[in-house]
Parts: sequence; C-alpha cells; structure tokens
Amino acid sequence: MSKTSAAQNVVVELLRVSPIADDLAARFTRAGHQLYLVGGPVRDAMLGRLGNDLDFTTDARPEQIMKLVTGWADAIWDTGIAFGTVGAAKSGTQCEITTFRSDAYDRVTRNPEVRFGDSIEADLVRRDFTVNAMAIDLATKRFIDPHDGMSALAARVLDTPATPQESFADDPLRMMRAARFVSQLGFTCAPRVHDALRSMSGEIARITPERVQAELSKLVCGAFPREGVKLLVDSGLAAHMLPELPAMKLEIDEHHQHKDVYEHSLVVLDQAIELEEPGTPPDLVLRLAALLHDIGKPDTRRHIEGGGVSFHHHEVVGAKMVRKRLRSLRYSKEITEDVAKLVFLHLRFHGYGTGEWTDSAVRRYVTDAGDLLPRLHKLVRADCTTRNRRKANALQRTYDGLEDRISRIAAEEDLARVRPDLDGNEIMRLLGLPPGPLVGQAWKFLKELRLDRGPLEPDDAVAALREWAAERGLAAPGNCDEADKADQVTDPGGEDQAG
Repeated sequence: MSKTSAAQNVVVELLRVSPIADDLAARFTRAGHQLYLVGGPVRDAMLGRLGNDLDFTTDARPEQIMKLVTGWADAIWDTGIAFGTVGAAKSGTQCEITTFRSDAYDRVTRNPEVRFGDSIEADLVRRDFTVNAMAIDLATKRFIDPHDGMSALAARVLDTPATPQESFADDPLRMMRAARFVSQLGFTCAPRVHDALRSMSGEIARITPERVQAELSKLVCGAFPREGVKLLVDSGLAAHMLPELPAMKLEIDEHHQHKDVYEHSLVVLDQAIELEEPGTPPDLVLRLAALLHDIGKPDTRRHIEGGGVSFHHHEVVGAKMVRKRLRSLRYSKEITEDVAKLVFLHLRFHGYGTGEWTDSAVRRYVTDAGDLLPRLHKLVRADCTTRNRRKANALQRTYDGLEDRISRIAAEEDLARVRPDLDGNEIMRLLGLPPGPLVGQAWKFLKELRLDRGPLEPDDAVAALREWAAERGLAAPGNCDEADKADQVTDPGGEDQAG
C-alpha cells in the first residue's frame, strides 16, 4: 500500500463517518476544546476497513467530556472515567473519548498512574505501535503523524513510538498485541521489536490470565493466525502462557521418523479455517481444537524398537491437557469442554477403516459428538495433512462415506435425539422404583441398548429392562399387562427424571 492510497482511503472513510465526527468536533470546538480521531480508527481508515467503533482524544477533562456529550449521545457510559474515558453511542456508532494521557508506569503491574496530558504529541508517544500513533485534527482535518506511522503502515511493519523495551516494560500486554496484529492485519515486526519480544517475553507473567486469553482469542480468530502463533512461539511468549505449543517441536532423529507435530498442527489450523462456512464469524472452538489437537503427543511419544514412534492415547492425554490449560487461561466452561471433547474425539475416525464400523458404532460416534458433530467433521478432515494425494483422497472419500451413513441413519432414527425406548417415568413404574441412582442406571442401560440395536419395539424394550433388573435382584411389581403396555409413557421429558 502506498502513502497516496492510504491517504485516499482516509478521505473516503472519514466522509462516511463525518456526520457524527464533524458534529461531535463542532461541539468541542465551540466549547474551546480540541478533538482528534486517533489510534486504531485512523489506521483502519487507511486500510479501508473503518468500522463503527471510533476512538477520540481531547484536551477536555472527563467531567467536561460528560457535559459535552450529554444531550447529543443516544447513550453514555462512564465505566472508564477514572482512566479519562467516556463512552457514547450515536446513531449506531460507538465512540470512546479520552482525555490526553501522559501516564507513568510502575513496571511491576501493567496499571499506570493515570496522568492527564496537554498535547496530542505527548499522548501519541505513549501508544503501543506507530501505526496506532496517528491522529486527525477533526476541526482542521490536519493529519498528525510524529512517528511516521504512515510509512510503517505502507510497509505493514509493527514498530513502537518509543523504544520497544520502554513500551513493553510499561505494558507487557503490548507483546501479545503485537502477535495479535500480525494475525489480524498480516503485519510483520520490526527487527528491534523482535529482539525486545525475545528478551522480555517473561514479562508477560505480569499480565492477568483473562487479558492474555482475550488477546489469544483475537489472535486465533484473525485472518492470519498461523503467523501470529509462530510469533508467539518464536519470541518465547508461548513458553510462558501456552507452553504446550513449543513443546510440540519434537526432536526427530533418522531412526525414529514422524511428522513435525508443531508444523502439522499449523497446517491443520489452516485447513480447518478453509472448512469454515463462508460469511460466518471465525470459529474459536474449532480453531483452538485444530491448534491443540495433538498437544498430548509429546507426553505419549514412545520409540519403537527397530525404528518408528508411537503416540498411544495421545487424544486422551491431550484432552486432559486442554482442560488444564484453558482453565488456567480463564476460558469459559463451555469453550473449555467443547475444545477438550473435540481433541478427545479427533482420532476416533481412524478406527473406521474402509467402512467396517457397524451402525451401532456410527450411532455412538454421533451421540458422543452431540452438537459438536459439524465441528468434528471439519477437524477430522483438516487433520489429513499427508502429501500423498492418493492417500489423502482415499481418506476424504472414506469420510464422505461415513457422513453418508450418518445422514442415512439420522433420517431413519433421529440420531440428534437418541434416547432410550423407555423414559424415566416408565422405568420407575415398571420396576416399582422411586427416583434415584437405580433409575439412572436403568436409563443408561436402555440408552446403550438403543445405540447398539437401534429403536426397539415397546415389548422388546420392556423385556430387556426386566431382564436387566432380574440380573441385579431388583423386584418388579409384576409382569407388564396389556393395560400397562397401552399406558406406556414416551414423554422425552422423563430423561431429566432418570438422569
């Protein structure tokens, strides 16, 4: 991108948002204050991708900002007012207006001693990267770029206004932001930024897991996540917040050959992204599962006598490792369990052979995956990274066959709602049991039977239940007569009582 095209993009994008920006600027000017569009929105305007979130900076103090936006904004929030930021919404556009800052950092935490500044230049020098240290004076439309962010943007290079050592010491989260911008924008880091990342990576320990997780999620969901992940690993950052990634760089010798697990995982990530539905948001769960699906391999690697390597049960070990790591990064229970389940199941298909599974095995595959089945399909397909095209095509055809079988059985049996042929209420009535663990055990037995044999006739289900009860010495209230059969309850809500 040339400087000329970047400047043209700014003009086009500012014209689009000018009714809001100009109106707001006029209010500040009339009150004797300056107002600048600053940071990410200026960068994104140059890239032709300005959204509906605008950042402004001003010499007005927070209480003055509040007065100026009151009566103009559709909504106002002051959750960041202690840091000089007032939020406002206007006609669907989100605005954050912050007083000039000239903060000081204790370099123990990332929390600054908030100090308000008096000039745009002092405000810009404290920002993370030069591409985010540009501003536009909205009153005069003057472009302000004291650190030549325009050139950095044209070259797609990340550099810092101050030295990177000063910038990262002030706020180590900026190191994660560097990797995130590499992923989101396709930038590269200036050599001095690379050097600072490597020498200061341990400083990331000052950052809370929640903030690290937020940056990691944005990175994984970027347009170029492979490059962002590589920067995390190459810089040493991953060793401090996701050590399982560099651990996948297993040493390979001439006698015990296997795929480079780390590079394989990056390829699987790329291929999983290609399988996402066009026009839909990035799938964080699928991408995390693709990146982490083989993290159990280092702990399960065994050298085979005579050459070769095995990784028995790496999916089991990997699922446990995923749970531990994602919990430590404060991911939600839902995301953690979904990613762990995909890692646990990703190898199941390799027992399918050329279609030897019974219908019972297919039912179990579908039932175990549950709502994650569409993601599991993508992950299994993405996990094929062989360069042998004949082998790769054969694997894909085999998986096509499995999906066809799933569709056929699903059409016949409603696989999405596989439940026992008798519900919890019926189990209690037939066996004379009160609610409790025995009902749950009977329910699970009938569900396993349903998975093995498919739908059963009512008489067959009752007979199987009574046989199960007799083997355990459970006394039944008597044989099921014709009236009982007519009254059998099949309300799916009984599952809750049985559980």
